[in-house]
Amino acid sequence: MTARGTDVLVIGAGAVGAAVAHYCTLQGLSVRVVDRGAPGGGTSSRCEGNILVSDKERGPELDLANYSLALWHGELAEHAESWELERKGGIIVASRETSLVSLRRALTAQREHGIEVQEIDAEALLALEPHVSPGAVGAAFYPDDSQVMPMQVVAHLLALARGRGAEVLPYCEVTGLMREGERIIGARTTRGDLPAGAVVDAAGPWAARFSALAGVHLPIAPRRGYVMVTEPLPPRVFHKVYAAEYIDDVGTSDTSLQSSPVVESTPAGSILIGSSREQVGFSDAISREALQRIAANATALFPFLRDVHVLRHYHGFRPYSPDHLPAIGADARATGLWHATGHEGAGIGMSVGTGKLLAQALAGHRPDLDLDPFDPARFGDAAPAGGPR
Repeated sequence: MTARGTDVLVIGAGAVGAAVAHYCTLQGLSVRVVDRGAPGGGTSSRCEGNILVSDKERGPELDLANYSLALWHGELAEHAESWELERKGGIIVASRETSLVSLRRALTAQREHGIEVQEIDAEALLALEPHVSPGAVGAAFYPDDSQVMPMQVVAHLLALARGRGAEVLPYCEVTGLMREGERIIGARTTRGDLPAGAVVDAAGPWAARFSALAGVHLPIAPRRGYVMVTEPLPPRVFHKVYAAEYIDDVGTSDTSLQSSPVVESTPAGSILIGSSREQVGFSDAISREALQRIAANATALFPFLRDVHVLRHYHGFRPYSPDHLPAIGADARATGLWHATGHEGAGIGMSVGTGKLLAQALAGHRPDLDLDPFDPARFGDAAPAGGPR
């Protein structure tokens, strides 16, 4: 602790906030983490836990995803069992020749970034996934694509941080910010004032609301996505399998409903089926259209799913950034404010990379990756008409 309280106050105890806390304590910084609910109870509790490089286009996001992947399978490998890390591999399926051309262009660019990927023909695809639709014309196989249990990631990273002195305050809502002149020096909360040398916004889809307390425009908006869960089955899906159209849906800025098939199994035998993306604010109204599209797309990719019972579905709000890059680093518009948010559906996979890079910067070191492409101030000062929803 310092005269200002903790060195770092993290707002948000999801996977990203937990990773920031973990790596900050490794840097010798004192840390306090607050969340208005239970740790991991927001976006992290309502996703599949993907660690993917296959759906990233060449550029800063792919660099961050690849850096994070190396951490998951490198220095964090000793904790793999704690969060049930599976290196299941990902397969992108092209059902049309035009899709195959686009897929080849994408994987060529990814190889230039050091991503391991193999193009496979329809025969090799059926050898890897015997139950996939026989209409596919080709595919790409990414052996390093992985999956974790997100809630266990949150719990274990926070436990590691606590072991080095971090404090975690659940059910602690931020109501304002503390200032010393123009500098932010902590947060006012329902559990009292919490002074800190640096305040980190890891509030996920709620980041715009938090940043507004600092007078900062950060256009991170909630983007809703559904996942369906089937009854337990004998092994019939052996990788994370999705259609080439999924990459386009990830990168689109369209606010209307987008849906493309993503299918993968779990160790318990259930199959997770996605995906959908739509901007509807924080609406919890069930979208029958989204669920119907997900089901139709999934059965086209794996026909046997037509006879499988869906036990439940859930949805979450992913922190969407209009340029599809997260906001990571110090905010030049509000001294003392830092950001680690805006990863949309890639937050679990890129949480550890984000946490390590931010901790390096907070400790006064040069981060392993250049954070300039993720500069929070790139969005400018003025909010667009209507602001983020």
